[in-house]
Amino acid sequence: MTTTHPALSPTRLADLELPNQLVVAPMTRVSAQEDGVPTQDMVDYYAEYAAGGWGLIITEGIYTDTLYSQGYHNQPGLAVPDHTEGWRRVTQAVHSAGGRIFAQLMHAGALSQGNPYKAETVAPSAVRPRGEMMPEYGGSGPWPTPREMTAEDIESAVQGFADAALAARDAGFDGVEVHAANGYLLDQFLTDYTNHRDDEYGGPVTNRVRIVAEAVARIRKQVGDEFPLGVRLSQGKVNDSAYRWPDGARTAEAIFTAVAGVGASHLHVASEGRDWIESARLDGGATVTGLARRVTGLPVIANGGMHDPGQAARVLDDGHADLLSLGRGALANPDYPRRLASGEPLAAFDHGMLEPFATLANARRRRADGERGR
Repeated sequence: MTTTHPALSPTRLADLELPNQLVVAPMTRVSAQEDGVPTQDMVDYYAEYAAGGWGLIITEGIYTDTLYSQGYHNQPGLAVPDHTEGWRRVTQAVHSAGGRIFAQLMHAGALSQGNPYKAETVAPSAVRPRGEMMPEYGGSGPWPTPREMTAEDIESAVQGFADAALAARDAGFDGVEVHAANGYLLDQFLTDYTNHRDDEYGGPVTNRVRIVAEAVARIRKQVGDEFPLGVRLSQGKVNDSAYRWPDGARTAEAIFTAVAGVGASHLHVASEGRDWIESARLDGGATVTGLARRVTGLPVIANGGMHDPGQAARVLDDGHADLLSLGRGALANPDYPRRLASGEPLAAFDHGMLEPFATLANARRRRADGERGR
């Protein structure tokens, strides 16, 4: 049985033509070499999604400098020439399989639990993060209290994003996405309880969004006007999934318009492990993704439960988003677009697919075991 699901229609981001509206969401895989160079497993992992027919693949978070940005051991980087060469092998494999791939650029800030470059962490303010470090990525116990960033630290972080974006373009990526979501550094500036600054980067949301806007503007200047440049934003965080922006729509509008005004070409609104229905609703019944579309005019990617074909169709048909990103659904079904088109049943997600250093072969074995058990 074949279907004509709306997510299978062609679309575009900036000047990039995409065969459908399905996106592999960025997912931490911690499977690079210790020095941050991508491995052959990573080449195979991303190429499998390309062969599976996805419109776009967004990588796991890639650290941007050799100072404070790295968040995990075995996280990939785009901070030295060897990183660029390693990622070039990935992009070549993806392109050979007919895919398109963006690099997600990430600075962990206070949520760093594996940085061989620096023993301390930095953040907008010296506020210990909520919750505890993530054992699935090699952490345990409370987060350390970070050092408050100086003006020089902020400048270095912004330039790190710009330099990493240029390296991504040189490595053959089709675009980049700035990670300003899920509780990492840029989101720490956006969040009122982690940002106690009294300078131009603290206080009202128009100040708290400043570093995000500066990073986007610096990247745009570095890579030119035609290179696709997105921004990923979220209300929830890896260490506080229930957080919502104060003043709801007013704060959301201020953030969206600020990043759109300095050169972003798309927005990606993440749900941090929650279903889109739960995480996207604003007071009055509007959705944060729909608001982003309305106030910026940019393409918007929605995330959270989009493996459900019925929900995915409603989000697109009702004008809440332009594209859909899948995380766990993609891990379980790297050929999801082909299955959606043919009506083939979806494989069930297995939590073991999230294990650190999980190899492509291990993920394939878990999918095969799950399908045999259906």
